[in-house]
Amino acid sequence: MSVIDFLFGRPLRSSEERTERLGAAAGIPVFGLDALSSAAYGPEAALTLLISLGAVGVSYIFPITISIVILLLIVYVSYRQTIEAYPQGGGSYTVAGENLGPFAGLLAATALMIDYVLTAAVGISAGVGALVSAIPKLQPHTLMLCLVILFLIMLVNLRGSRETGFVFMIPTYLFLGTLGTTIVVGMGKAIVSGGHPTPVEAPPTLPAAAAAVSLWLLLKAFASGCTAMTGVEAVSNGVTAFREPVVQTARRTLTTVITLLAIMLLGIAYLCRAYQIGAVEPGPGYQSVLSQLTAAVVGRNVFYLVTIGSVLLVLSFSANTAFADFPRLCRLIAQDGYLPVPLAERGRRLVYTWGITTLALLCAALLILFGGVTDRLIPLYAVGAFLAFTLSQAGMVGHWRRKGGSRLAISLNALGAFATAATVIIVTITKFLAGAWITTLLIPLIMILMFAIRRHYDRLRAQIAHPGALDLTEVRPPIVVMPMMAWTRVSRAGLQIAFNISSEIHVVHVSTEEGDKEFDDDWCKAVEGPLHGSGLPMPKLKVLKSPYRFVIGPIVDYVLALEEKNPGRQIAVIIPELVEKYWYHNFLHNQRATWLKAALLMKGTRRIVTINVPWYID
Repeated sequence: MSVIDFLFGRPLRSSEERTERLGAAAGIPVFGLDALSSAAYGPEAALTLLISLGAVGVSYIFPITISIVILLLIVYVSYRQTIEAYPQGGGSYTVAGENLGPFAGLLAATALMIDYVLTAAVGISAGVGALVSAIPKLQPHTLMLCLVILFLIMLVNLRGSRETGFVFMIPTYLFLGTLGTTIVVGMGKAIVSGGHPTPVEAPPTLPAAAAAVSLWLLLKAFASGCTAMTGVEAVSNGVTAFREPVVQTARRTLTTVITLLAIMLLGIAYLCRAYQIGAVEPGPGYQSVLSQLTAAVVGRNVFYLVTIGSVLLVLSFSANTAFADFPRLCRLIAQDGYLPVPLAERGRRLVYTWGITTLALLCAALLILFGGVTDRLIPLYAVGAFLAFTLSQAGMVGHWRRKGGSRLAISLNALGAFATAATVIIVTITKFLAGAWITTLLIPLIMILMFAIRRHYDRLRAQIAHPGALDLTEVRPPIVVMPMMAWTRVSRAGLQIAFNISSEIHVVHVSTEEGDKEFDDDWCKAVEGPLHGSGLPMPKLKVLKSPYRFVIGPIVDYVLALEEKNPGRQIAVIIPELVEKYWYHNFLHNQRATWLKAALLMKGTRRIVTINVPWYID
């Protein structure tokens, strides 16, 4: 077994695609992990904004969460309809593009792409941050741990969808089981005690109120809590990854993810109010909301450690949802010509290798830029997600109007579009100075780049399309040019190929005033001698003086000048090339052949062609 097969698995035939498709059980960890993991930080993000209200602030977390869950359900209804209407996948990009126009589609796609990159970077950083807070000795290795986890997630995804589902099933269902148990036990204790349960371990005392309740503060808390909704569009983007019946499997997966997320959000919010648990400012003595909640319900025991451990794993692996959806989204955009074509091609394991690798590089760049601590990126989160939600909802309104859908369907999507648009405005305004301005700046810049890529492909198609029939009116052998620094077996092989191609051969020797006498002698004995009386044409030897020891430039200039002097003729440049048996031996050579080919490609014309003549070393 080769190293490549060991790391990435054996290549899969296109006919094996069905075996790689996912059922609902595997689809939840692949496409739902981002959404589900947001239960670990969404409520805390809202509570952090309420710290200044003291104990009063905790009483607002439940109604705020109810409003977030209502919004979540509205978005859920829309994406259920999207899955049925667009089983080819694509989510917001496809819906907005087909019903509102290409601009709206690209706007949604750009917002989602930014959201996926942030999801991957922030998820990994959050998981490692929680681990470092538990084991402070790991603090100096924060960035390295982030990059190692990123590499492992990338590697698992490159092995294929099915294996990804199996790998992430254990941490996902462990997280759901332990946190679900905590919520059930906590709510049972709260109900039995009349809404005022006694904590097994008392949470930190809530601070005294330092500010009065205001609509602005509650809107900011709502906007921060909306980070819990990132990732809910993932299933609709990856519909094609599910097994038959595709629509039913995808909708069942989405329903399960949204139901579990709603239960966890409401349960956490209720228990925070019941046990008087609030967010704690970062620093010495910091405890996450889930850590306080679990300790208050069951105490600090083995179950507590398993629960917190599962939270750490899920936070780190929540990046997997981005790795599942980002490549599929890029594939659709690339097929429409707005991203590089390689992003639309599947690799050896039937996954979009270029998309996975691109996301890993972008995520690594963010982690390195922020040193593995990406808390400052969290304010950027919800803007992209809710912008995509809004365009998807508005697109579905257009879809139903075109298809003659029911008034109920149109009304539901119109309500969703209004609600998510209002949320975009709230999130953008409340988080603008905290970082949302970066997203609002990045979106148009990326869209400009996409339109530039599309214009390039349009120009390319215009130039290579409609070639017409084969033109045989001027079929002539080309003028052959072959560089030769010395007479060797490699150059001899190249010259023999030249005689098979044309009778007009130009041998170019660049003289650096070193070893010219030896070359002249070899030329006379090995080339001119055998050719006398053979009836074959004598190659023209052109010696180019290069006092500054440049080699590539003089050869390229000679070829370009020859092409200009011979209009209508093709120039074939034969480049003999040494091929080493072991790749690492290439570092022992100057690679002039490679550089010459690159220079001719950049400076040449359509009438200049290059021909490789490899000489393999035994």
